[in-house]
Amino acid sequence: MRLLIYSIIFLFGSINFLHAQTDSILSLQEYLGYVKKYHPIVKQARLTVAQGEAKLLKARGSFDPKIEVDYDRKKFKNTEYYDKLNTSFKIPTWYGIELKANYERNDGTYLNPEFTTPTDGLYSAGVSLSLAKGLLTNRRMATLKQAKLYTQISNAQQQLLINDILYDAIDTYFLWLKNHQELKVYTDYKSNAKIRLQNVIKSFKAGDKAEVDTLEANINYKNRLLDLEKAKISFIKSIFEISNYLWLENNLPIELNDNIFPDDDTLNTIDVVLNSSILNVNEDFIENHPKVKMLELKKQQLNVERKLKLNNLLPKIDAQYNFLTSDYDNLRSLSTSNYKAGVNISFPIFLRKERGDLKLAKLKLQDIDFDLSATKVSLQNKIRATQQQIQSYLTQNSITSNLVNDYKKLVNAEQRKFDLGEGSLFLINYREAKLIETELKSIQTVNKILTSKATLTKYIVNF
Repeated sequence: MRLLIYSIIFLFGSINFLHAQTDSILSLQEYLGYVKKYHPIVKQARLTVAQGEAKLLKARGSFDPKIEVDYDRKKFKNTEYYDKLNTSFKIPTWYGIELKANYERNDGTYLNPEFTTPTDGLYSAGVSLSLAKGLLTNRRMATLKQAKLYTQISNAQQQLLINDILYDAIDTYFLWLKNHQELKVYTDYKSNAKIRLQNVIKSFKAGDKAEVDTLEANINYKNRLLDLEKAKISFIKSIFEISNYLWLENNLPIELNDNIFPDDDTLNTIDVVLNSSILNVNEDFIENHPKVKMLELKKQQLNVERKLKLNNLLPKIDAQYNFLTSDYDNLRSLSTSNYKAGVNISFPIFLRKERGDLKLAKLKLQDIDFDLSATKVSLQNKIRATQQQIQSYLTQNSITSNLVNDYKKLVNAEQRKFDLGEGSLFLINYREAKLIETELKSIQTVNKILTSKATLTKYIVNF
């Protein structure tokens, strides 16, 4: 799709076709609306949240009830050695406790006597639990806690990725605006040079001006043409660069039409569009920054890991108790006289592996604390530096604006003197060259203000 006006109609149904045709300005707010909604990288960033939700679902699967069936049979030369059926239904719980129901039916000529069951099979119901290691925390619990934190980390990561692409998009818009304003400057002064050349030629033919004045006016005109062509190239390149950020649904790219231009009033609207102000920056912005949030959440994850490693220093004491009955219809048949119980105890003597794991977990916590401190200080210093830049650029912009007005007065005065036959064309061209240089400096200063405000916004708010 070639024309941006069609995409505007597609996105904003309330804008009619006639209005879209006559409106040739693409404001920063409209532009960001396209980027946020349709850019493929922004869509890709949102996948990080989906990944976090998938990991959480996977971690919760460790607590899913489970049905197990184990059937084994051996028959050889018409002799049934054994026929064993063992089924179970297990329900894991949050702590190191597992509820279990079981049914066994075994028979056969060479069946191990300990596996012998009544004819109708043997039913059991009981519980298994960890009395030390794994009771208050275990790998299953730690994984779920970390997965819950990961979903929040995914949100912070998504915000960082989106902020980066939006910042690049905004920077590209400002470059487009700068090149557009420079192109207008060169276009205006090319026209001035052409008119001046035509007037000098007329004056020369009338005998009022020397021939050398026509040569100088012609040289000046050609220089303006050359500058204009260079500005056109820069402007065209910025059009293609900004088109990289404009998309529609179904990953359909948009190319800007030739009569679509940036908003020259962006400097007066940027604070509203980006919802930022250099006067309202405080410590809360640093604490709420996505990168700081992400590090805080990762620290919580490492704390969960540290508690798990600390729990691993305890001895492993796993116990189980099961009531046995062959009559599942009669709950009264369950009694302490018919049971199957057991205890499994293990404890490494030196605990070198466990102590090493715990030490590594503590070192990771120290590492992320250092990272957090450095990140907060870095963000704070970047914010302060950017604030100072903005204030300086605003001052520079005021000075360059005054200089532009002064140079315009000088050029007009020299032009009047030249028209009266008292001035020189060389002096007019010199004054005008300084005026163009100052106007370009003013445009560059405005561009620096805009990019600095976008940078500040990247540090203190979420787009």
